Amino acid sequence: MTTPAAVLFDFSGTLFRLEEDESWFTDLRVGDDEQIDGHLQAELMRRMTQPVGSVVTLDDDGHRAWEARDLDPAMHRAAYLAVLKASGVHRVEHAEALYDKVIDPSSWTPYPDTARVLHGLADRGVPVAVVSNIAFDLRAAFDLLGVHDTVAHYALSFEVGAVKPDAAIFRSAVDALGVDPASCLMVGDSEEADGGAQALGMSFALLDPLPTSERPSALLDAVAAHGLALA
Repeated sequence: MTTPAAVLFDFSGTLFRLEEDESWFTDLRVGDDEQIDGHLQAELMRRMTQPVGSVVTLDDDGHRAWEARDLDPAMHRAAYLAVLKASGVHRVEHAEALYDKVIDPSSWTPYPDTARVLHGLADRGVPVAVVSNIAFDLRAAFDLLGVHDTVAHYALSFEVGAVKPDAAIFRSAVDALGVDPASCLMVGDSEEADGGAQALGMSFALLDPLPTSERPSALLDAVAAHGLALA
C-alpha cells in the first residue's frame, strides 16, 4: 500500500458537525406559534447541512439561491432562509437567528478524533487541506480547537469559485499543497460531492456523518486503512 502524500478532508459531517443546541430553539416558533420539538430541531439541522440534493420545495428565487448557495454568501443566506421558511419557520427574525448559528464557527462540534488525526498527520509531515462546499469562513472553528496550524490549505468553494464534485476545487487544493492528486487521500461524508476527487485519481474514504457522540474514531480508522496509522 502506498502511503498518501497528503490528505484532504471535508468539513461538515467529516471533521465537524452542526449539532442542535436546545437553547437555540427556546424562543423560536414554527407554524401557528408552535414550539420546535427535538425531532424537528434535528430535522432542521439536517436540512441546513445536507451536502447535496434538494431538501424542500422552493420557489424560483429560492431555487436559484439554492443552486448558487456555496459560491456566494448572499445566496447562501437567501437559500437557507428560504429553506427555514418552507420548513415552517415563518418569522424572519427567528429564521435569521437560527441561520446565524449555522454560520458561526463556534456552533460547530468537532468529532472526538478530529484534533488527534490533524495533529497526528502534522507530526508525520503529511500536509492537510480542508475542501468544503461552504459560503462562510470556517477557519475560526479550527482556531477554537487549536488545530489551525495543522491545516496547510483551505479550499472553500466561495473563495475558489468551484463546488464539489467539480474537479477544479480539488485541483486547487493539491496545487496549493504541491502534490500529485494521484498520491492523495480525500476523506468525506458524501460519495457524490467528496467522491468527485476520484476523477483526479485520488483515493477516497467515505464516512457516515453520525452525531459526534456516535463516531469516536472514524477519522483515525479512515487514514489508518490507507497506510497512515497514527499513535
